[in-house]
Amino acid sequence: MLKKNSKERYHYECSSCGARFLKWQGQCSKCGEWGTLEEIRTTNSSMSGGTIPHTDPNLLSLQEISKEHIKVFSSGSESFDGFLGQGMAAGSVILLGGEPGVGKSTFLMQLMAGFLSSGQRGVYVSGEESPVQLKIRAERLGIQDPEFRVLNTHDLYDIFGVIRSKKPPQFMIIDSIQTIKSPDVPGIIGGVSQIKEVASRLYEEVKHRDIVLILVSHITKDGQIAGPKVLEHVVDVVLYMEGDRLSSYRILKITKNRFGPCNNILVLEMGNRGLKIVKDPSTFFLTTRDTNAPGSALIMAMEGQRPLVIEVQALVSRSFGQNPRRTSVGIDLNRLYLLLAILEKRLVLKFSEMDVYVKIGAGIKITDPAIDLGVCSAILSSYFDVPVPEKAVFWGEVDLSGFVRPSFGEEKRLSQAINLNFSPIICPSSKHIKVISPNKGISVIKNICELRNHAF
Repeated sequence: MLKKNSKERYHYECSSCGARFLKWQGQCSKCGEWGTLEEIRTTNSSMSGGTIPHTDPNLLSLQEISKEHIKVFSSGSESFDGFLGQGMAAGSVILLGGEPGVGKSTFLMQLMAGFLSSGQRGVYVSGEESPVQLKIRAERLGIQDPEFRVLNTHDLYDIFGVIRSKKPPQFMIIDSIQTIKSPDVPGIIGGVSQIKEVASRLYEEVKHRDIVLILVSHITKDGQIAGPKVLEHVVDVVLYMEGDRLSSYRILKITKNRFGPCNNILVLEMGNRGLKIVKDPSTFFLTTRDTNAPGSALIMAMEGQRPLVIEVQALVSRSFGQNPRRTSVGIDLNRLYLLLAILEKRLVLKFSEMDVYVKIGAGIKITDPAIDLGVCSAILSSYFDVPVPEKAVFWGEVDLSGFVRPSFGEEKRLSQAINLNFSPIICPSSKHIKVISPNKGISVIKNICELRNHAF
């Protein structure tokens, strides 16, 4: 019977969420997936007999560090460059996640075409689609640049061969990182150990050669980047593409950015020729609506640094079952439970006897806490069967006592609402509101009791 090397340690990692365990088990107790634990072998460096060299590290002061050597590449789109801050920094690694079929590959092919149009060199590495499939998509998008290079491989060394060539690309896309395998590490392709090894080695390669690298990653059923969490820590920029595949819009979000602003969004519209950037998405999500129908309200939401006007719809109807239904689309269901409890307690309304359905217009997902006031308005409008004024707009976070609190971006929300001629503007009190309080189109409320008296 073979004995394990005493200098080696073994543990088990979940290929779905990256959780570690000392013993193997059939189900990951963290994410609940079955059969995802893999044996990982690590070397105990403390037993190797190595010594730490006694040398002084090269310390630098902030005054000695120069920013002049940072090179920035343009994507060919001013909107996308501004979205990232100033463009794509040389040597940066960007991670793009999104659901299958949301449009990641389409967006990246268009991005590659824009990059090549500025005279730079680029390579599209595909481990999921064949070159023929890529050509069919390129023809549909109208991309015919002869400099559009494609590499179809699953081997990390093939990618190294391109990076270390005499004329290396300045821009590289790998679609996706879960399909690339390193022969130096044991484990199945797409496993935790493989993803860690591939990502870290690619990061080191492109950093030394000032190559912009975009890694495409799958996401889990919870909407998170699949694989180990360290993957998000290694890269410089993390992007998420969201949207309903049956809808024409997409939203690109930044959740991490070492070279520019974070929490920015870019609104994209899918057409026959690919994705098109929406220049002014302020009212893009306002579809044609029946302004005389109860249960509809407009909210001024903040997505990143951009205020957007979005419609929220609610339907309150009498329940005929023992357990009334609660359904939400576009907002967290727990938030809906919370708001219904506040309304029932503070306004003495019997929602316990009602089915309540809430939906964000255009099918987008909103996490901004300031949508609370708009959701409450739509629910009350349907409950009392009274329509909300056509040009009324709401924002404000509702706490458990029914008090309406100001939220992030009050000044931007108010400025946008005034520019778009919304009235009345129903929001909580803040220092920005007090400056223009003489404006009769602004209604400041303190709690949801005032909301009921004012609007219904």
